[in-house]
This record gives sequence, structure tokens and C-alpha cells, in this order.
Amino acid sequence: MSGNVQLLNDTLAATRSEGRAALIAYLPAGFPTVDGGIEAIKAALDGGADVVEVGLPHSDPVLDGPVIQTADDIALRGGVKIADVMRTVREAHEATGKPILVMTYWNPIDRYGVERFTAELAEAGGAGCILPDLPVQESALWREHADKHGLATVFVVAPSSKDARLAEITAAGSGFVYAASLMGVTGTRESVGAQAEDLVRRTRATTDTPVCVGLGVSNAAQAAEVARFADGVIVGSAFVKRMLDAPDDAAGLEGVRALAADLAKGVRGQA
Repeated sequence: MSGNVQLLNDTLAATRSEGRAALIAYLPAGFPTVDGGIEAIKAALDGGADVVEVGLPHSDPVLDGPVIQTADDIALRGGVKIADVMRTVREAHEATGKPILVMTYWNPIDRYGVERFTAELAEAGGAGCILPDLPVQESALWREHADKHGLATVFVVAPSSKDARLAEITAAGSGFVYAASLMGVTGTRESVGAQAEDLVRRTRATTDTPVCVGLGVSNAAQAAEVARFADGVIVGSAFVKRMLDAPDDAAGLEGVRALAADLAKGVRGQA
């Protein structure tokens, strides 16, 4: 079975044809348990997410905030393995038919073996991988195997990326470009929103690949704001927080489903 990069491409083309941004949810595998994590992903998709990124929990998630670090810690203490991540991808995709990617730091893939990881992800029906800490200039081996197995390679760009660097990154990537910015952490919300909008504009100048923004979005109004200028809105911590704050697993799943429904209205301009 080849990977589902075409499904991802078709999904993003469909949302664009509807005149809206895609809603992309992030949830870590193995949180609160492997089975519970699969149910959470299904709840996000049932609620209105178009695409899901499955996080591969890491002991040193340097690019993640405290909410996702807490969830990763719970998953790792529960003994989550790469096999559990693959099972999560498979079951979520089979249950929903929607594109599922893995978001992971490079070190676990490097240890596991690039050929083995890409083959297993494709066999599980995965659409690709987001690799936030893999430099483009060191990515040839990964891209060779990802292309062979029909997987997207999503790289991350940041407001600090110079235009020439953006062009290099977007030329190497596929599926979509992950534009990373911050809202409500650095400066005021308005200035950071403007920074993200500028990053999307500069990135689009180098590529026709969709540009999706991960911004710290947590509600429909913020999703609508980002959806005005991006092809996709990526939400992670807000979903994880719903589960962490819930009194029990059932309430956590309902919280994820309700947040997805709220955000889905936002990306459609109905907030």
C-alpha cells in the first residue's frame, strides 16, 4: 500500500475550492493511552477537522510548549512505541478516510531507520510527515524514501526565515508548508498575526504548495482570523488542553469534538 500524499493534496484542493482554509488538528499518539489517543483523533475528525497530525512523543520536545510536553510525558510513561504511532495512524485513517500525518523530531526516525519508518507509515495509510527539526540540506535520504512510498514531506518555516531560505525549503517540501508563528506570546496579538500573515505572503511567493499556519490558535475567532490569509489553520495545544482539563476520558473526547466543531465554523468564516 502506498502512502496517501494524493489524499492530502486532494483534501487541501477541496477546501480551497470551497473558499475556506483547512482545519488541521494535532494530537499526540499514546495520550492519554494508545486507545484513548485513537479515539481523540477520531473525535477531532468527527467534529470537523479535515486533517490530523499525530505527534510522535519525544523525551525532549524542544519546539513544544508545556501543554504538549505534559501529554508527551504521559504517553512516554505509558510506554508508547513507534509501532503504537503506526497503529494510531492506521486506525484513525481507516475509521475516517481522512489524511493522517505524523509530526516527529528527526532523532526517533534516524534510530528506527528511514526506510523502515517510511515503509511502515505508507503501509498504515499515512499521508506524510512533518519534520520540524530536519534541515532541508540534510533531508535527501528521507525525501528519497518518502517519494518512493507516496508520502508528503512537510517542512517548517518561521518568520525569521529569509526569502532565499524560504525558496529552498518550499522547493524541497510537499503536501503543505507549515508556517510557524506565535500569538499572544511574543508582542501583541495583532503584531504577531501580522507577522504570520507576512510569512504566508513571503512563502507563497516561492511556491504553489498550500501554506498552513500553526499560531497558538485556540478558538473560532482566532481560527477565522488566520483562515483569512492561510490555506490551513493548525491547532494542537488547545485540543490537548481540553483532554488534560477534562474530569474523565469521555468528557475529554466530547471537549475535543466540540472544539473541532467550533474551529470548523471559524475556518468557514462563521465564527
